[in-house]
Amino acid sequence: MPAVRTQLRSSNASVNARKAVVSRVSIVGEEIQDLADCKIHYPSNEHERKTFKTRDGKRVTPHQWAVYDFTRTIPCGRVTTYKDICVALGQGSPRSVGSALRNNPFAPFVPYHRIIASNLYIGGFFGEWGTGVNARGGQKNTGVKCNRKMEMLEQEGVRFSVDGYLVDGSLLWVGRG
Repeated sequence: MPAVRTQLRSSNASVNARKAVVSRVSIVGEEIQDLADCKIHYPSNEHERKTFKTRDGKRVTPHQWAVYDFTRTIPCGRVTTYKDICVALGQGSPRSVGSALRNNPFAPFVPYHRIIASNLYIGGFFGEWGTGVNARGGQKNTGVKCNRKMEMLEQEGVRFSVDGYLVDGSLLWVGRG
């Protein structure tokens, strides 16, 4: 699992400064945690992207780059759906988005944990779908990975019910590409 980077803010910070920071990250106690705030090289120009290979030696497809670029725009403390990413990109399907994120070599810089199902269910994570009794995917699916996704989102201020559904629908972010 990639390392989590934590930033600390002094408790003397002004309310206005905190409000400005909250638009980008969430506050947990006195800690601000944006799990996508890390030092990972992310190819930004066409030449770098054409020559980039994952640890497995695979190239990243144009669709995957589009998914990763869009996913990077999701603000900390917000979530969006697999379907909304397809609509914003004008290509692919929710499954193709899930597949791209499952193979995301830039985690957590590309915040793959901020994507949920259209019915506001926690959705999938690392090839698992759901938590507890709602877990799908055969005997291999313990729900542990999706529980980790909920923990990551909770660190960013996004809460889910015991059944795995988004508690506050106002945190749903619908960006447009």
